[in-house]
Amino acid sequence: MARTRPGVVQGITAAVILMVMGHQAAAADLAQAASVPEVAVLASDEGDLASEWPSPWQIRLRGLGVITQDSGYVDTAPGSGLSYSNTVTPELDISYFFTDNVAAELILGTTYANIAGQGSIGGLGNIGKVWLLPPTLILQYHFTDFGAFKPYVGAGVNYTIFYNQDAGSADDLKVKNTFGTALQVGFDYMVDEHWGVNFDVKKLFLKPDFDVTVAGAKLTGKAALDPWLIGAGVTYRF
Repeated sequence: MARTRPGVVQGITAAVILMVMGHQAAAADLAQAASVPEVAVLASDEGDLASEWPSPWQIRLRGLGVITQDSGYVDTAPGSGLSYSNTVTPELDISYFFTDNVAAELILGTTYANIAGQGSIGGLGNIGKVWLLPPTLILQYHFTDFGAFKPYVGAGVNYTIFYNQDAGSADDLKVKNTFGTALQVGFDYMVDEHWGVNFDVKKLFLKPDFDVTVAGAKLTGKAALDPWLIGAGVTYRF
């Protein structure tokens, strides 16, 4: 019996070694399996953050009412005045958001104005018609604490180009290009992540000089249009 004891001891030792190795392998498998969900969760979180981060670009298309101020004068005609026609025109706006709150907006549109004499030059009637292109760049602040309702305010500058100028009762009419300033207030109401409706009011301070020839006499003056731009339309955030 004494001769069998070394074999028994060796068998027991081998069994213990196999058990230890088995436990180590099982522990390694569990650790590897536990790391896979963590990687998946991290990847999912990164994907969610990417999908929630909006594009900085936004466009709006509006129908715009242009309501001018009837003011202006001819320099050498005391009591003279001017009036201008109101119009409706489409407007395209392109915005870039630097942050959630701060954006720059470029406003593009064109319209026309019929110019009529008032006061002491009322007998001239329709002096002429001009088209104007007033690209306007506005710096905006957007309020983001009201959910889908997103109001904003803005201020900026514009440069108005007058073209296709046709004289009426005047012999010749030339309204000069000029710089102006702009104020803005409005809001978007977002229907979903991309689409919304928009209402917007802008005030342009626009007072170009002009040259006019009437009955051979060359005259100068100032046309104070100062229009209100009142628009409504759709918003699309990329």
